[in-house]
Amino acid sequence: MTDKPHKPVHLAAHFPGVNNTTVWSDPASGSQIDFASFAHLARTAERGLFDFFFLAEGLRLREHLGRIHDLDVVGRPDTFTVLNALAGVTGKLGLAGTINSTYNEPFELAEQFASLDHLSGGRAAWNVVTSSDAFTGENFRRGGYLEHGQRYRRAAETVEVTRALWDSWAADSLVVDRQAGIFAREVPETRHRGAQFDIAARFVLPPSPQGHPVLLQAGDSDDGREFGAATADAIFTGHGTLEDGQRFYTDVKGRLAKYGRSPDELKIFPAATFVLGETEAEAQERARHIRLQQVGPQTAIAFLEQVWGRDLSGYDPDGPLPDVEPADNPDITRGRVRHAKDPRAVAEAWRARAEAERLSIRELIIEVTARQQFVGTPALIAEQIDTYVQSDAADGFILVPHLTPHGLDEFVDRVVPELQERGSFRTEYTGTTLRDHLGLRHPHHRSTAREGAKAS
Repeated sequence: MTDKPHKPVHLAAHFPGVNNTTVWSDPASGSQIDFASFAHLARTAERGLFDFFFLAEGLRLREHLGRIHDLDVVGRPDTFTVLNALAGVTGKLGLAGTINSTYNEPFELAEQFASLDHLSGGRAAWNVVTSSDAFTGENFRRGGYLEHGQRYRRAAETVEVTRALWDSWAADSLVVDRQAGIFAREVPETRHRGAQFDIAARFVLPPSPQGHPVLLQAGDSDDGREFGAATADAIFTGHGTLEDGQRFYTDVKGRLAKYGRSPDELKIFPAATFVLGETEAEAQERARHIRLQQVGPQTAIAFLEQVWGRDLSGYDPDGPLPDVEPADNPDITRGRVRHAKDPRAVAEAWRARAEAERLSIRELIIEVTARQQFVGTPALIAEQIDTYVQSDAADGFILVPHLTPHGLDEFVDRVVPELQERGSFRTEYTGTTLRDHLGLRHPHHRSTAREGAKAS
């Protein structure tokens, strides 16, 4: 053992629904749209003393072979509408929403997130993402599709201007002197002229309870890591193994010093699923059943078609991989980018793995699409989660239940007490804001060296 202090585990709850993690066809699955579903999951997360509720964004319905891809959940209510409503039915839980930086303007973003932070008493978080494809860009009159590097340059400028608007009011701007008839002091104008934006604006809201909302960032590219190190309070990642997580954790935290930031100023949250059982064998059997539900025969073929660029509906999902070569058809799936690598190289690697492990199409897709998953008894899962955090592979996890909205219930009832028993998880909320929960400092109390830091 080392003398390292025992780190607290941080947990967040992802409302599922934008990929095949969600088994919407299971009879136990409820509505993906009714507010009652959002409210139940949020209240369960708050009952479990989680840090925040996380909501993803869907800007365009995905298509596959020219048709709406309805093997996954189709349709999702507006992020801000859901989070603002959840602010009224929760009291402590952080409320994080994914909003695209490619198609939104800084003034709108600043006003919407500051409003959520005010209405929730300091519980708002913005997950900053960039657009992934031209198909989605067709929905918007401005911005359109941007190449990878340009997307991140726009994202950096979007965050810079949004923060400038949030920070434009002095802390004592609100006077509210009824006798003198003075409501507020002069609010300075925010001026910005850059490659993406040219604005001169007086922001419409005073500083929110957190100074400004917590900033999350999702993205694993080098540009994404640098953007996160420069601007984010937390990063949402997809790393699975302990070793991969440790490499990512070390790399990203090592980038913070040049922006005048300490390792504690950025939290790292891999996404993870979980399956509980009375015994490890029972949990493994449940996990296998869930994976078969998540990757049904049609879904297996659809995944394969994304790589092969061909209609493979004539192939048996329980049979071997196709012997034909992939075609250059990146449009077979639109609205979702899954394979940036050369499809022929991916096909060659998949064939080699399928042959070595004697896997059918469906069995292979189950293996290659697997994400971080904790499987076992409540005590074993608590031990695994704690090991990742104490080994510097993560600061916590964003949990993605496979059922909506009751998929988190069992975790809160059975795993959270185990984490508390280990001394790794809070037994009550000790603060009122999301920054309090995450152990993050108020942004206006940071050193001047950090202020104004920009992505390289």
